[in-house]
Amino acid sequence: MSTGTEPEMTQQQNEAEARALEASLPSVAKRVRELPSWSPWAILGGTAVVVGGGLLLSGRGVGLAVAATAVVYALAVYLTSRAVEGPRKATDRLVTVLVTTAFLIAMIPLVSVVVTVLANGLARFDVAFFTNSMRGVVGEGGGGYHAIVGTLIITALAALMSIPVGLLTAIYLVEYGRGKLARAITFFVDVMTGIPSIVAGLFAFALFALFFGPSIRMGFMGSVALSVLMIPVVVRSTEEMLKIVPNELREAAYALGVPKWRTIVKVVLPTSIAGIASGVTLAIARVIGETAPLLIAVGITTGVNFNPFDGRMATLPVFSYYSYVAPGVPREPFIDRAWTAALVLILFVMVLNLTARLIARLFAPKTAAR
Repeated sequence: MSTGTEPEMTQQQNEAEARALEASLPSVAKRVRELPSWSPWAILGGTAVVVGGGLLLSGRGVGLAVAATAVVYALAVYLTSRAVEGPRKATDRLVTVLVTTAFLIAMIPLVSVVVTVLANGLARFDVAFFTNSMRGVVGEGGGGYHAIVGTLIITALAALMSIPVGLLTAIYLVEYGRGKLARAITFFVDVMTGIPSIVAGLFAFALFALFFGPSIRMGFMGSVALSVLMIPVVVRSTEEMLKIVPNELREAAYALGVPKWRTIVKVVLPTSIAGIASGVTLAIARVIGETAPLLIAVGITTGVNFNPFDGRMATLPVFSYYSYVAPGVPREPFIDRAWTAALVLILFVMVLNLTARLIARLFAPKTAAR
């Protein structure tokens, strides 16, 4: 019986609290409640925008204007909601405003970078940039064809070395690894995940300098440096994907007499192939824009070099860096090429991220429709 009357008692209690609150409200708050539901928030938003706009026009900076606008709007929303709707609703609205503001502030640098690169990089985003190198060019003209070719070759070699090693390491850790060796591998993978990229470049340079001398520079050295950065990312992503494969699938295969290696190849890997492919693609996107290791191990050249085992190669990050820090005369064409190289790099990363999403969707396990 108590369960049947509880909603009615709660409703009566809420009505009583509403009447008491309405009786205690001043006449201004009562008038606010009679306005359309969107009116108070429009007024508060306008007030906050006026405050932020005033600070912006007075030369206080965009960051201060945004912060002041958010603070004014949050306080106004909280006070108005507390007077009109009660403290619980006011707290909820305040937290919503704060979370939304934090998201918008986090988006400001990203949007600013994208807009700046687009605005400056489109000046040389033409056919000549993708078909010409810098061989014999001292001023206007030229392009980044040699850097694009070098970036693709070096990254492809790094992926060719890193993906098999990362996949096999992850399979060992999940399916076979036990004891001290597995713990040691996990520890070193964690350490490699956090090493600075320039350390990978110094490692590759020191390794090859032992055999070929300190003057050696070639594209394969850059691939080795990038593979040092890429392997732990592949291991971690693959390991997490293999861990989420249900053990029931493995046990069912073992019950049918299937060997363990065949269970891994035919059951475990196909089940997790979507996540593995997506993780590998994101790992490639993570290393394709590295600059420090390539500065040390590969260097720069003005012509096209298709052989990663012979001589220096140009890459987009290094090409953009040198075009900015060591431009020729006149300076403007070099700066334009640097911005365009940065834009092409961003497009490469965006394409790789979209490819990862597409692979995850295409290779995801198909479930029966209910």
